[in-house]
Amino acid sequence: MDRKLFKSILLIITYAVVLVMALARLDVVSGGLWRLLGLFKPLFIGFGIAFVLNRPCHFFCRLYGRGLGRTRASGWARPLAVVTSYLVLVIVISAIFSFVVPKLAQSIQIFVGSLSGYLNNLQTWTNELLAYLKLDTLDLSSLKAPLQNLFDQVLAFLSDLGPHLLEFTSGLVSMVVTGVLALVFSIYMLSGKERLLSQCRRLLRAYVPPKFADPILDVVHLTGDTFTHFVTGQLIEACILGGLCSIGMLFIQPDYAPLIGVIIGSSALIPVAGAYIGAILSALLLLMVSPLKAVTFLIFLVILQQIEGNVIYPKVVGTSIGLPGIWVLAAVTVGGGLMGLVGVLLSVPIASVLYTLLRRDVHWRLDRAS
Repeated sequence: MDRKLFKSILLIITYAVVLVMALARLDVVSGGLWRLLGLFKPLFIGFGIAFVLNRPCHFFCRLYGRGLGRTRASGWARPLAVVTSYLVLVIVISAIFSFVVPKLAQSIQIFVGSLSGYLNNLQTWTNELLAYLKLDTLDLSSLKAPLQNLFDQVLAFLSDLGPHLLEFTSGLVSMVVTGVLALVFSIYMLSGKERLLSQCRRLLRAYVPPKFADPILDVVHLTGDTFTHFVTGQLIEACILGGLCSIGMLFIQPDYAPLIGVIIGSSALIPVAGAYIGAILSALLLLMVSPLKAVTFLIFLVILQQIEGNVIYPKVVGTSIGLPGIWVLAAVTVGGGLMGLVGVLLSVPIASVLYTLLRRDVHWRLDRAS
């Protein structure tokens, strides 16, 4: 038997045996893969931070580059841009915690303090409805006992944190270490971006044939542009929508303006379903205060989303990621079913990349056929 043929047959048999063993112990293999991926969590988080700060860093790098010109200090443009990007990130986070969080906590305290009154209002509305329908009154005061029991259990749990202190401390230390490592990785990625990209290109061209290397680089470039546009668009849309909603709530229910603004802004990060989730949660909060205010808020939110989606979003963000609405809905549904919230957030840009590649391939095949 030819030696080359024998090696090929042996390789196929080995591959088949490994594949069968992997399928037979799929749970063990998947568990090992998840543990392996867990080891790289700081790297993934650092890549995410660097990806989000890439555009601000690029902007500041060009700004410092024009300011320094071709002087000896021109090499400091990139480090200064990285430092400035992180300073902006710290300032934004500090502003959120300084201005939004206290108002948010105040709104939550107002809601909790008025919970008894909301139950009384609900009792009155229910009795009026049952009286109008000529039915017996339904006593909702029994809801107070379960709620009080729930609060008592929460207080008992908080007062009995001693046995859980070690687990909490270890988890906190692990989270801090992961955050620090992720921050360090992100700084290295932003500082040496050009060098890392050059190394990746050289590595790909060294080990992958040219007919495969160029398409892979094209797909990577398309994926990066799509994800950058999607992340930037979602963040800007969430900030604008949350801010405008808070301003509008000052005329509807000022006490809940920060709380509902945060709810609407946070839910706007979730494609398609986020608008409905935020609207339902906010309307339920206002319904306990006044049904008229809840209806007014829903009308205001519908008008606001139409203005934001058709006027503000195209002007601020630019063109969309190029995915039709029906495929956005399908991507969110499939992604949410496979990976939960992470799948919902990542499904739209991934589907956009696949849709663009499929569209290119269809056009290429049609042009070749003609």
